Amino acid sequence: MSYSFFDFLKLVGSLGMFLYGMKIMSEGLQKVAGDKLRNILSAMTTNRVTGVLTGVLITALIQSSSATTVMVVSFVNAGLLSLAQSISVIMGANVGTTVTAWIISILGFKFDISVLSLPLIGLSLPLIFSSKSKRKSWGEFIIGFALLFMGLDFLKGSVPDLQSNPEMLAFLRQYTDMGFGSILLFLLIGSILTVIVQSSSATVAITLIMCSQGWISFEIACAMVLGENIGTTVTANLAALSANVSARRAALAHLMFNIFGVIWVLCLFYPFTNLVGNIVNKIGPGDPYALTTFLNNLELTDPETFKAVTSGTTNLTTAQAAVKTQMLSLQTSVSYGLSLFHTMFNITNVLLMIWFVKLYVVICTKLIPNKDSDEEFQLKYITSSMLSTAELSIVEAKSELVAFAERTDKMYHFVKELRDIKNENDFIKLYGRIEKYENIADRVEIEIANYLNKVSEGRLSSDSKEEIRDILRANTEIESVADSLCNLARILKRRNEAKSTFPEELNQNIDTMLALAHKALLHMIEVIKMNDPKEDDALPTYNMENEINLLRNQLKMRNIEDVNAHKYDYEVGVFYMDYITECERLGDFIVNVVEAFCNQGAKIKIK
Repeated sequence: MSYSFFDFLKLVGSLGMFLYGMKIMSEGLQKVAGDKLRNILSAMTTNRVTGVLTGVLITALIQSSSATTVMVVSFVNAGLLSLAQSISVIMGANVGTTVTAWIISILGFKFDISVLSLPLIGLSLPLIFSSKSKRKSWGEFIIGFALLFMGLDFLKGSVPDLQSNPEMLAFLRQYTDMGFGSILLFLLIGSILTVIVQSSSATVAITLIMCSQGWISFEIACAMVLGENIGTTVTANLAALSANVSARRAALAHLMFNIFGVIWVLCLFYPFTNLVGNIVNKIGPGDPYALTTFLNNLELTDPETFKAVTSGTTNLTTAQAAVKTQMLSLQTSVSYGLSLFHTMFNITNVLLMIWFVKLYVVICTKLIPNKDSDEEFQLKYITSSMLSTAELSIVEAKSELVAFAERTDKMYHFVKELRDIKNENDFIKLYGRIEKYENIADRVEIEIANYLNKVSEGRLSSDSKEEIRDILRANTEIESVADSLCNLARILKRRNEAKSTFPEELNQNIDTMLALAHKALLHMIEVIKMNDPKEDDALPTYNMENEINLLRNQLKMRNIEDVNAHKYDYEVGVFYMDYITECERLGDFIVNVVEAFCNQGAKIKIK
């Protein structure tokens, strides 16, 4: 067999270049867009149509439905998107990913865009070495674009020459003449291939090349495209494995959406593919079914010409050049046909399934029920983009603030538990949970602030304006409390990486400091819940803050003496004082929250 292992490595390398180009292009564009993509997603409402359009837009821009769905899963995990909202965005992502097939069809087969790849890389070099991060990101995008089409060109040139490898041709034909069984088999192959390469766009490119080379018929290529729609759901499901119950439901909804879509289109498979073929034949470049027949007849009637036009040689006779031109025209028809099939399937599927979003929510909730260990970070009181009256909106915001503060109390208990964990895996698991809470805190702070900013745009009394200012200040400081708690966890992580441990005396001092900080934290939550906090209500917090400061100073002086007396290493003393100092900073943030309410006496009743 002339197709050697080295040739196979070239094929794999070409696929790797295609995938890497897609990755670099996607990441570069995401960096250029900055937080705008996330802001668009986080601003989603319960409007299904808007959600679909958002999914289409973002996926078309970043050229990765997997990136969009993973982003959606992370937002559901954070509680910033509901399950229903996430399903509509995921539906749109499926439509947005069809843009890749059209780019390949229009640019990848119509003319050799890979000729421009090296000049594009040269153009991007000044941008890559620019001191401005945005220019660097544009440089990454251009390089990714160039590598993508360079990889696609290498991929087309690396596929086996079937004329020189008749046994491979026989292997393929053995499974392409089983009628509807071949459709189901290649649907499975498309799914598995997408799972392996982790990119539906790459599998679509491979399918286009296989079909354009005459390996498989147009119908079988359509079946592979259907399989790719199922395979691409794996990424989101992998991302949701360690997420909360809502994120797992969102990933399951993505899988169900694609599976149900494949089921209905299989029932109408031949009429649907014939419709696509007729559309391409009438208003496009030609009949996508004709390529397989053309190549089969050519192989039987003129094997020499068949070998010449399919091997990529440039030494062609006038007659052979004409045959190759005809073959290239038919290849374009096939690529247009598959792109249209991919697009029509996804658009039709969205138009059908968008009416069943609530049913998806019910099914996913039944299949993945809540467990005691599941934690859902969903905003409890700010539930929609529709504002109530100003006073009621402020009540909702403050109620949400209470939930926010109570979440930091959970973080405190995690941090306290983290110090005594000896097993490295258990430590990493709990540390990851604390980091997750801190990321949630960042997002919740933004959500509450955005909501209050909308409220402040309405007509408000001077008291209401003052209340909003107090809540906004407290909101920021509670997020700082979460940051401080996460910093305590990071100090412990650095201590473990340095193979250091705290002596028992230091642990006791830390427990004393943490107890004071926790007492202040609990009192902070009580103050937030008060209907009419007074300045006197802040006195306990001030007293506890004084105790914390005094203890910090005492421990600082004692630490210097103990290090000089060689009771423990200097490095241990550094970690120890970092921890004590961060506890004192935690107390400062708690004081700031209490002051935000007690200085003005926010007159808000909690529901």
